[in-house]
Amino acid sequence: MKKLLGLPVANAITEACKKDIKLLSEKGITPKIAIVRVGARDDDIAYECGIIKRFSSVGAMVDVHELPDVTGQEKLEETIIALNNDTDVHGILLFLPLPKTLSTARIKNIIAPIKDVDCMSYINTAAIFEGSDSGYAPCTPQAVMELMNFYGIELTGKKVTVIGRSMVVGRPLSMMLVSKNATVTLCHTKTLNLIDECKSADIIIACAGKAKMLDASFVRPGQIVIDVGINMDGDTLCGDVYYESVNDIVEAITPVPGGVGVVTTSVLLKNTVRSAYSEKAIQMEESL
Repeated sequence: MKKLLGLPVANAITEACKKDIKLLSEKGITPKIAIVRVGARDDDIAYECGIIKRFSSVGAMVDVHELPDVTGQEKLEETIIALNNDTDVHGILLFLPLPKTLSTARIKNIIAPIKDVDCMSYINTAAIFEGSDSGYAPCTPQAVMELMNFYGIELTGKKVTVIGRSMVVGRPLSMMLVSKNATVTLCHTKTLNLIDECKSADIIIACAGKAKMLDASFVRPGQIVIDVGINMDGDTLCGDVYYESVNDIVEAITPVPGGVGVVTTSVLLKNTVRSAYSEKAIQMEESL
C-alpha cells in the first residue's frame, strides 16, 4: 500500500509559486488575499492560521477582515465591494457557512470573479462545467487534482467513483475529472448498490462528509482511494474512509489528516498568484 501524502504536493506547488512571486515583486506587486470571516469558529480560525503560515512563507500577504456574528447583510456586502475595488487585493476568500441571517447566494456573486480564488461565483462555477480553465476551481477539488497529478495517477479511460454531490467538492470535481478523460460515476449516501459502484471503480474519491463510511466492504485490491472527508470521531480527526480497514487492501490511499487537506492552502496561494498576474495583464492592456 502506498500512502499518498499531501505535504510533498503542497511543497511543490509552493516552490513553483515562489518563482512567480519573485517576478511579480520586480514589478512592485505582492500577491495578497483578503479573508472575510463572520464570527470566530474554531475550524475557521485553524484554516486561517494555515493560510497565513503558507502565504507568509513565500512573501505573499494575508489581510483578515473579522466581522461580528451580528453583522448585517449590508455591512458584509460593503466589505466585499470594498475589497473588489482594492487594487492591492488579488484574492477574496469568504468563510462559509455564514450565519442564517445572511444570504450566501447574494454574497457569492458580489465577489469579483477575477478575485474569486475559491470558486464561489456562478461565473467561475460555470467555467468548470464548460471545461474551461478561464476561472478558478474550488480549492479542495483542485487539491485532489494536484495530488493525483503529482503522484502520476493516470485518469484517461479510468473509471472514477465520486461519493458526494456537493457544489463545494463532488460536483465540480466530477467535471474536472471528465475534462481529464475519466469516466465518472457521481454517487452519494442515498445511492443504491453503492458498494458495487465503488468496487467496480479504478479510483474512489470519498467526499460525502460521513465519518468512516467507506470500509473494507467497498474496496478491492488494485484501487486508489482519495479521502477528502474531514470529520470528528470522538476526539479524533478522521476521513470518510475507515483507513485502518482498507489500507492493507488498496494499492494507494490518502491519509486523514495529512492528505488532501494539506494541499488546499497551497492551491489557494497558487490561485491568488495567478490572479495577481491576471490583474497585472489587465493593467498593461489598459495602459496601451
